[in-house]
Order: sequence, then C-alpha cells, then structure tokens
Amino acid sequence: MGSLRDRAAAPIPESNELEGMMGGALEAAVAEEPVTGALTLESTTLSEAQAQDAARDPDAMIAPVMPVELIQPLSAADIGADAAADPLAQAMAAKASWGVAGVGADISKMTGQGVTVAVLDTGIDAAHAAFAGVNIVGQDFTGSGSFADKHGHGTHCAGTIFGRDVDGVRIGVARGVTNAIVGKVLDDRGRGSTTAVLKALHWAGAQGANVVSMSLGFDFPAMQEQLQLGGRPQRLATSIALKAYRENLAMFDALLTFLMLENPASQGMVVVAASGNESMRQTDPNFVIDTSLPAASSRDIISVGAVSQAAGGLFDIANFSNTNPVLCAPGVGIVSAKPGGGLVSMNGTSMACPHVAGLAALWWQWLPANMGRASGSGVRARITANARPGSFTPRTTLADRGSGVATAPAP
Repeated sequence: MGSLRDRAAAPIPESNELEGMMGGALEAAVAEEPVTGALTLESTTLSEAQAQDAARDPDAMIAPVMPVELIQPLSAADIGADAAADPLAQAMAAKASWGVAGVGADISKMTGQGVTVAVLDTGIDAAHAAFAGVNIVGQDFTGSGSFADKHGHGTHCAGTIFGRDVDGVRIGVARGVTNAIVGKVLDDRGRGSTTAVLKALHWAGAQGANVVSMSLGFDFPAMQEQLQLGGRPQRLATSIALKAYRENLAMFDALLTFLMLENPASQGMVVVAASGNESMRQTDPNFVIDTSLPAASSRDIISVGAVSQAAGGLFDIANFSNTNPVLCAPGVGIVSAKPGGGLVSMNGTSMACPHVAGLAALWWQWLPANMGRASGSGVRARITANARPGSFTPRTTLADRGSGVATAPAP
C-alpha cells in the first residue's frame, strides 16, 4: 500500500512547509496500481535548498501547505429568505426535507445499498439517531484527537447523504447506505489545511470509498494575509500565495487522477464538491463568482451549485451560489441532522453538495443491475445526463445551473 506519513500541520503554514511529496513514478503508478500502488503522500518541512531539489525531481510533486476553510452556511437574513418561512416546520408537516423530493429520491427504488460514501468535513455525531445502523469508520486529520463533530456542518451534510428518518421526517437521499467513511479535515471552527484534505482523500480511497463529498474551499486570502503579517510586502505575499494556489491545484488534480483510475481492479471514485457561496445576486445580478477550488480543480469533480424552490414547481438559482457548476441541487432551507439530536435547517452550496453525493450512491447501485458494472465515470455520466435543465425560473442562466438539477434514477 502507498505510504502515508501523518504529521500535524499548522492551520496557517510557514513558507517553507511543504506537503504532498508524491514519491515514485507517478504516471506509472497511476497506470498500474490504483489506490494500493506506489504513490506516497506525506507532509514534511523542507529547507529552501531541499525544496528546490524536490521541485527538480521529475518523480515528485510538492505544494506549500495552504489554509482551507469551511464553505459556511448562510442565515435566512443573509440570503434574503422569507422571514415567515420555517423550513423545519415545513419539513415536519411534509414528513421530509424538500430537497429529497426535489432530486426525485422520494420516488426512486434505489437506496444506495452496498455503496460506501466518504464525508470530508467537520466530523460527525455518530450517536445521532439519523445514523443508526450505519457502520462509520472515522479519522481525525486536524489534531483534534477525535472525529466527533462539534461544529454541526459535517453532521448536517452526512444526514442529507445517508441519514435515516428522524422523528418521522425523511432527511437522507440514500438511506440504504450502511458503510460510511468520515474524515475530519476541518476543526471545530471550520478551519483546516490542504495537508489534511489531501491525506483524507488518499485515506478515503484506501478505505474503499465509492463516493466522496466535501464542502470546503482553499483560503487564498488567509494565506496572503498571514504572509503579509509575517513581514512580506503585499505584492510578494500575493505572488507566493498564487504560486501555492497553482501548486495545490496541480496536486489535487494528480491525486484525483490516481484515485479515479479505472481498470479490472478498480471501479474508480466519484468526488462531489460544493461550488461556493460567494456570489451576491441579491445586490447585483452581475455580482457572481466562479466555482472555487477544490471544486474546480478537476474536470472530473462534480461541482454543485444551489437552488431554492420557486412558484409553479420551478427552481431558482440561489443568490449566493457560485457560477459554472457541473450541475445544481437544493441548497436553501435544507433540513438535516443536528449534533446532539434533532434537526436543523441550513442554507448553502454545502447543503446542495450532499444531495448529489447521495444521488451518486443511488446511481452507483443502479448501474450494475442495468449496465452490468458500476464505475466512477459511469456514475458521473449518468448524473450529468439525467440532470433536469428545463425546470428553472427565467432569470437562471446556463452558467448558473450547469446541466440542471441532479436527479435520482427513475422508478
């Protein structure tokens, strides 16, 4: 198995801390041995001379540690939602969070049975009733000492993917998933590092994850600010941060290529990521931001935008949702599990992302029965091809919605 040396990484890195030494001939390893091959991923501290030597090594990739942050959910006031609306009360009355029906999971015969799903987030409240009967394998990559969720984001996302009904309310898209992998890559403040995310991705692949869900983003401004606080002029800080951004983009792309490789010994993997919440359409329709990293780091990642409910059974792009996602899913007024028990409503592309991860599990189950074999590429193709492009309000553009609203296999 490829080695993985785990050393605690500072949330905000020093300039000479470098991560992700990918040892061996990377292309040969990818071609010959998926997940259990010669690729190694480790973090270490290098001198300037060592970093330069490593950069010249054709069989290695290096990238400075960058801060990563949670894609924070937004309040109803932040998104201009109807103050009188109560998503939790509506879900309890309907016996389901609206997103479940919004993606067609309520009428699909698929449940996600036999599919292993990984959630890379703030951890999980494994004792929550929503996860009864789910075998959860967890690991902490933040130095917290536990993969327990004290933030709430990871528990909410996991509930949307594979949560069981809570107090008679359906919250999970893929309620038949019984094997889950949870990597705590963000601490209780929602902060982490690229080191943690890369290691967790590598680990999830080694654990046999078919689907990976992550709602987080590279924090370029935080790195630039820290460099300036360390005495570097603004232009130099920007240049260093941009270089780190590019190198981490290349690192993620290389690791994902490795994990998604398909051959007789590997079915590949589906990675789903939130597009980001930085757009401000409520201020000006032109105030939109493109999909953030790591969602945009690979063409094979399914980046997800967020939609809300509109009149006439239509969907409307959420004002905060970043543009050019692969597709979109419900992300406003989403009810799911809350740490400590019960349910809570949240808004964001972070809430849309787990809907699609759950759908990926449904399509992964559907493929063997209908096409003979499941694979990551097959699932990505099915989800994209079956997205609904014609169910939107007139203001929603192609750049807003991508292929459309992701949809479950038909009954």
